[in-house]
Amino acid sequence: MEKVALWTGRVARLGLWTAGIGLVLMTALIAAQVFWRYILNDSIVWTEPASVMIMGWFIFLGAAVGIREGYHLSFDVVLYVLPHRIKMILFSISDIAVSLFGFGMVWFGWQLATKTAGNKLPSLGISGAFDFAPIVAGGVLIVLFSVERVFRRAAGMHTARFGSETENM
Repeated sequence: MEKVALWTGRVARLGLWTAGIGLVLMTALIAAQVFWRYILNDSIVWTEPASVMIMGWFIFLGAAVGIREGYHLSFDVVLYVLPHRIKMILFSISDIAVSLFGFGMVWFGWQLATKTAGNKLPSLGISGAFDFAPIVAGGVLIVLFSVERVFRRAAGMHTARFGSETENM
């Protein structure tokens, strides 16, 4: 299990770096567009759709990493008064629900991608499927990281890196 955790940790780190680079790249593209439009009185036609596509990548990659690290949205007031074993069961139920949501992202994102694969994005000249690729990739990572959290918990591996479930226990 530790080898799997190391591997998924590397995948998460790669996803986080990719998301960070995407955020910087999107910011640079928007800044270039503003400069070209308002200073040079011209326009770069591909920067807006490219920025939106990049934004999809960093949102879904960042969300998946947040799930792995336990930073996703939760309502845990009741958990402070429950016994440890019940907390672990509830965390596992939550992770299973999140993995089902991730599976839905993969399933429906793939359907959207296949339906738009024949369309060409005019300003970028690429398939419309690329608009939905971040949903599929993010969904795959969400499923992977959620399942990993369940297995790590079952193996008794809750560490500080593993998210909020070790706080105040």
